[in-house]
Amino acid sequence: MEVTSLNPTQLHLLRMFSYNRNEKSLFELKDVLFNYYCQKVSEESKRVWDKKKMSNETMREMLNTHIRTPYK
Repeated sequence: MEVTSLNPTQLHLLRMFSYNRNEKSLFELKDVLFNYYCQKVSEESKRVWDKKKMSNETMREMLNTHIRTPYK
């Protein structure tokens, strides 16, 4: 089994969780983390959308395209 070390973010979160003593705090922390990552995904999506000059029509075309692995 491979041993891995924790990165600084993981260590920080573990320290934070050591102070978390109730369910309400846990729920609030999960909500904050969820919102943070939602924002990051939205920002990256917008960046890719702009970089590739995508439009609603482009998205419709992509959704209607069936991409399959060909059978051998």
